[in-house]
Amino acid sequence: MDDAAGPGTGRRKAARVILLDPYDRVLLLHGYEPGDPSTTWWFTPGGGLEGDESWEEAARRELAEETGITEIELGPVLWTRTCSFPFDGRRWDQDERYYLARTEQMPMWTGGGTDLERRSLAGLRWWTCEELLAARETVYPTRLAGLLRTLLDEGPPSTPVLLETERA
Repeated sequence: MDDAAGPGTGRRKAARVILLDPYDRVLLLHGYEPGDPSTTWWFTPGGGLEGDESWEEAARRELAEETGITEIELGPVLWTRTCSFPFDGRRWDQDERYYLARTEQMPMWTGGGTDLERRSLAGLRWWTCEELLAARETVYPTRLAGLLRTLLDEGPPSTPVLLETERA
C-alpha cells in the first residue's frame, strides 16, 4: 500500500491480482488499520504503480513483494473499479485493475515491502469460493465471492467488467 499516484491526477492507480492456485482457491491478504488493529479486512494482493511501470509490471512486483510469489501466469484484466476509503489517517482515491493470475508456487509471508505494509498486514491465506460465500469478515472488493464464482463457472470476461464504485 505505497503512496504512488498518477502524475497530476490526485488519484492512485493500483494493480490488483486475483491469484488462483491449482485448486481454484484465491489468495487474500489480511489487513488492518494501523491505528486500530481491531478493524480488519481481507483483500487481494496488489498496490500502486511506481514511476513509469506498466499496470502488469506493478501487478507482478506487488505480488512478489507481498507474497514472495514470482512464478505466475498473468492473465487478462477481469475487472476495473474506482474506490475511495480512509486508511492510516488519510483518504485514498484509486483506480484499480484486477488481473487474473495462476500459480503453483506457495506463498511465503513477507510482511509487506513498505513501512505502511509492515504496520497494516497480518498475514495471508488461500480461500475457496465456498469459504468466501460463507465469510462473515469484510472482504474487498465487497462482491468478491460472487465475482469469483462467476469467473470459475464462466471463465474470464471478454472485456473487463466495470465494478460499482466503492466508497467507505
